[in-house]
Amino acid sequence: MRGRFALRSVALGYLTLLLVLPVGFVFLKTFEHGVGAAWDSVTTPAARHAFWLTIELVAIAVPLCTLFGVVAAIAIVRRRWRGRALFNALLDIPFAVSPVVIGLALLLVYGRLGWFGDWLAQNGLRIVFAFPGMLLATIFVSLPFVARETIPVLREVGTEQEQAAATLGAGPFQTFWRVTLPAIRWGVAYGVVLTTARALGEFGAVSVVSGHIAGQTETLTLHVEDRVEAFDLTGAYAAALVLALIALLTLLSMNLLRRKEAV
Repeated sequence: MRGRFALRSVALGYLTLLLVLPVGFVFLKTFEHGVGAAWDSVTTPAARHAFWLTIELVAIAVPLCTLFGVVAAIAIVRRRWRGRALFNALLDIPFAVSPVVIGLALLLVYGRLGWFGDWLAQNGLRIVFAFPGMLLATIFVSLPFVARETIPVLREVGTEQEQAAATLGAGPFQTFWRVTLPAIRWGVAYGVVLTTARALGEFGAVSVVSGHIAGQTETLTLHVEDRVEAFDLTGAYAAALVLALIALLTLLSMNLLRRKEAV
């Protein structure tokens, strides 16, 4: 009994030190000079633009990463094809490579002096230091989460139900929509939460390809850095708190949906 209590105390203490105290500190520092000062900081034109730009990036990147993740998981688990092992390994590149390196790679490929730089410039297309480059960076760093959360679930549920559906005359789309997707929905949901959190908090890759232009190519994470460098700590803490609240609302929504599903 004492050992169990001690283990729980250590776990809770560790969680408190790493999560509760830092988030609580950000909350306290945000409102150190009052609610009005914090509100003024997050309603400036630059902060509002950074907020909506971040939401736009997440709104596009998360569905694309989800679609890719589900297709990739099915291809890895349910299919046998040449190059599957290599594809499975390449899927983890965003985990292994620094986001700054990812941003630099995009810069070398799509930048003015990159592989496709001249062709893009001649056709009036701008990737780097614009929204498309930021979107590519966000997608790249967020790509594996849905697949990695879905693959174990697919392996666990097996193929019996899918085979039964095919025997009864269901087509591939019907089998996926009515059998496979319901079975993997919570793996996909957890992957979506992780993807959303990663897309919201991405800094390194987006910083390299964005140009860091306030009011144009500055996300909330970049806005936090900008406010720190300008010695506007209230603005930095307020923007960081907004990011944390969005992530917490995403997690809370998923948990509420799961409870409703269980009832």
